[in-house]
Amino acid sequence: MSGRSREATLIAGDGIGPEITHATLQVLDALGVAFDWDEQYGGMSAVEKAGTPLPDATVDSIRRTRLALKGPLTTPVGGGYRSVNVALRQEFDLYANVRPVKSIVPGGRYPNVDLVVIRENTEGMYTGYDRTFKVGNDPKALAQATSVMTRDGCRRIVCYAFEYAKRHGRKKVTVVHKANILKATSGLFLETAKMIAREYEGQIASDDKIVDNAAMQLVINPAQFDVIVTTNMFGDILSDEASGLVGGLGLAPGANIGERAAIFEAVHGSAPDIAGQGIANPAAQMLAAAMMLDHVGELETAGRLRRAVETAIVKDNVRTKDLGGSASTTEFARAVARRL
Repeated sequence: MSGRSREATLIAGDGIGPEITHATLQVLDALGVAFDWDEQYGGMSAVEKAGTPLPDATVDSIRRTRLALKGPLTTPVGGGYRSVNVALRQEFDLYANVRPVKSIVPGGRYPNVDLVVIRENTEGMYTGYDRTFKVGNDPKALAQATSVMTRDGCRRIVCYAFEYAKRHGRKKVTVVHKANILKATSGLFLETAKMIAREYEGQIASDDKIVDNAAMQLVINPAQFDVIVTTNMFGDILSDEASGLVGGLGLAPGANIGERAAIFEAVHGSAPDIAGQGIANPAAQMLAAAMMLDHVGELETAGRLRRAVETAIVKDNVRTKDLGGSASTTEFARAVARRL
């Protein structure tokens, strides 16, 4: 990175988080990238140190740097703790979740996948309006969840998707919805998306698909998709499905983008069952760091990092267990670093 190093918040995370984050920092060092890291805590590691999964110091750091690289976090069971990931999205209004999905490992069933799922990140079914009216063994027990969609929320995520397509040379945006059944909420999303799509006619093609059809089409012919934009819960499901087409979450980076901050992460969990064994795949965290470099304008450097990860996997055949190999986390990091 040219010039003075840029300050960024670093949250290593729980479980395998510290291992894959350390491997990523080694690769960034080999790349010659100089971030001034402000290391903070979240999840279980933060509970142990500060008594809360999301300390004020972590929030204050992100508020100051406006930029964070985050490992996977574990939300403690019980005690009324909220999901740290959801809390961060709401605190900083990180309305756009961006999940690129690309075929890397040769010989897979889907060799030509290259798509991006853009998910609305703050509204829909995940707003937290979820309650039970009668509990226990009552045969009339009733639970209710409320989905909340706003015109402004729909507009900004769809605009983000079309602008993303323009910036990255993408050709088509597919709007995924369930407006045939959820006529109010999903209907508002589709109606808004169609209005915005008209503004990009002649620049970016567009179509729309009902979510169940989109899920089926993803596994029949994923090459038909370029950019998918959808609501919160549908995006959560479809992005994991799409990741499964290319080898799983070990290759799945993600970004949470808002006007006031951006947080980049490997989207898989903390995998406590393999923590400390040195076998975790750090590729997703490295690719998340590449997205972070894109965000700060270091496009050429980000491209070098992506090519190094892909070359280590494809040409050098250095793969962790989840990709069918036997390389350790450290060995994978060294292979990527050598390619830099």
